[in-house]
Amino acid sequence: MLLLSFAYIFILGLLVDRICRAFKIPSLVGFLFLGIVLGPYAFNLLDPTILDLSADLRQVALIIILTRAGLSLDVRGLIKVGRPALLMCFLPATFEIIATSLLAPRILGISQADAMVLGTVLGAVSPAVVVPKMLNLIEKGYGTDKQIPQIILAGSSADDIYVLVLFSSFLSLAQGGTFQASQLLSIPVSIILGLLVGGLLGAGLNFIIDRFSFNTVNQVLLLLSLSFVLVSLEKLFPGIPFSGILAVMAMGLVINRLDEDKSVKLGKYYNKLWVAGEILLFVLVGASVNISYAFQAGLMPILLILLVLIFRSMGVLLALAKTHLNLKERLFSVIAYLPKATVQAAIGGVPLSLGLASGDIILTVSVLAILITAPLGAFGIDLTYKKLLDKEVK
Repeated sequence: MLLLSFAYIFILGLLVDRICRAFKIPSLVGFLFLGIVLGPYAFNLLDPTILDLSADLRQVALIIILTRAGLSLDVRGLIKVGRPALLMCFLPATFEIIATSLLAPRILGISQADAMVLGTVLGAVSPAVVVPKMLNLIEKGYGTDKQIPQIILAGSSADDIYVLVLFSSFLSLAQGGTFQASQLLSIPVSIILGLLVGGLLGAGLNFIIDRFSFNTVNQVLLLLSLSFVLVSLEKLFPGIPFSGILAVMAMGLVINRLDEDKSVKLGKYYNKLWVAGEILLFVLVGASVNISYAFQAGLMPILLILLVLIFRSMGVLLALAKTHLNLKERLFSVIAYLPKATVQAAIGGVPLSLGLASGDIILTVSVLAILITAPLGAFGIDLTYKKLLDKEVK
């Protein structure tokens, strides 16, 4: 049944992709709904084993897209941007967490501590939605003159770390534990250590590839295997603040800086891997969605999501204040920072599994956030980038 489940996912996924393209709908929207239909809360056509492996399989897909991002990211251009790129890593998420903490007790009737947990669940943007969209814009040359896709790409990858650290801290507080400000120090340490380790491995891998003349297929296998190791280090050494996801991206960045031709060749292979990775990622995210929760919750969770998105947008605009971006480009950045999917699917059910009083409603809101913001952000990016961004003349 496991192999049959993969057959369902890829055959139907390719069919859905064609249908979505025909109607000019972002494919990930179709994949999400396909996952809901195939999943245990609808027709239950997927083997339980694949659902047990869902988190690991989704991580493989994320590794593929983040490596692809690292191989194509213009580091020099990003460094020139400076302050706004850094602020986009945490300011929009902070605004959304604060807004949720203030509004959720009034709208949903949950405790202040549980509202803070909910804020961190909602706070992360989805790199799985944003990164491929920004890579597409980089390839087409839209907004690249002012490094707009690069800013959004880097920020969407880094803000997940910030949010996840706060999630574990606030969850401890909601369970009756204590929150220590020193825990926040693990965020910059995690980022710096991840970039450092990934960069060193990238330089070492580049040397080995040149020394032993590996062909491109073998290079992809080595890079992919090392990425698995880096992500696994987080679980092997949970006491050490380290971002495996950023380390994966850093490997690609260093290879790009040391040998641009090599990074272009590797990027083409990763583009092909992403065809399968995108289908697998979003179908499995959709399969994790318990749609019955959404119908039971009514309209109040939707109201909360829409309100906190306004605050998130204010955070984006503040991060981009006093920059050379015009009003249209800032509006595009707001739209590109809306999608949520992967982090919400990964941690939305954790409070419920730990017996938190508001676990049901936190899961419900995270599910609705995926269903509302992933299509909204994906549609918004596709429909507006030609109108809001300038195309670089080469």
